Amino acid sequence: MKLGAHLMRFDSVEPAALRQELADTASYAEEAGLGWISVMDHYWQMMRAGFPASDPMLEAYTTLGFLAGHTETVQLGTLVTGVTYRYPGLLAKIVATLDVLSGGRATYGIGAAWYEEEHAGLGVPFPPLRDRFEMLEEAVLIARQMYDPENDGPFEGKHYRLAETLNRPQPLSRPEIMIGGSGEKKTLRLVAQHADACNLFASDPDTLRHKLDVLRAHCDDVGRDFSEIRVTTLSDGARLLQGDVDGFVEQVRPLAELGVDTVILAPPETSPAAWVRDAVAPAVERVREL
Repeated sequence: MKLGAHLMRFDSVEPAALRQELADTASYAEEAGLGWISVMDHYWQMMRAGFPASDPMLEAYTTLGFLAGHTETVQLGTLVTGVTYRYPGLLAKIVATLDVLSGGRATYGIGAAWYEEEHAGLGVPFPPLRDRFEMLEEAVLIARQMYDPENDGPFEGKHYRLAETLNRPQPLSRPEIMIGGSGEKKTLRLVAQHADACNLFASDPDTLRHKLDVLRAHCDDVGRDFSEIRVTTLSDGARLLQGDVDGFVEQVRPLAELGVDTVILAPPETSPAAWVRDAVAPAVERVREL
């Protein structure tokens, strides 16, 4: 099993120092052997996570491009892009560009979107949830078509209509499509139908086991091989902050036994570079052995 870092806080240094802070974070992540770095695709900080909306937040794909230039091996993506934020043809092109310039390390992470206050504040339409799920499925289908070098034809959907799906240069390795969220009726069914990877929100192994059982049932229903889907999950990593590597390894061992490929950690209120170097790095090899 691998460890990843989800960079969602940018308040540990002044804005003028963020460039170096992120470069150092990327360097330490590479040295430690992390398998994943992600950022949120938000423009405001998340009030749902208990932070003021006015706290610093960087635009996702600009940040990923910067991280791509400071890394060579780690997989890069959003966790995840709300379908409402970018027209799907443009999003597919953005991720293809990230893939080319990162040497084939981009993940196309997408979800149904939720942050209504952010949408209202920035003037972004926020359709009803039913429409957003329909938009999500169409966006994934558009991405798959745009990553097919043999198909530049039109796309006709209920919400999106593209006269051409021309996409040159093609990505170096077709970006993995990750659908975020754990909703059992719609989200996990879309994962079974269309995704290469998922990020599941689960507070404990029993909850995660249940979510995986639901996903497996959807796969059986649509004729999909469950083993084709890479499973990731978020963890707080609190024990690593205390230097308790042994305790953390035992905490995530059940996740490895359930087939989780990557446990993704989010930094606390501290320097993300120092957090990766001092707290996360000592656990990478131990977790890889699970």
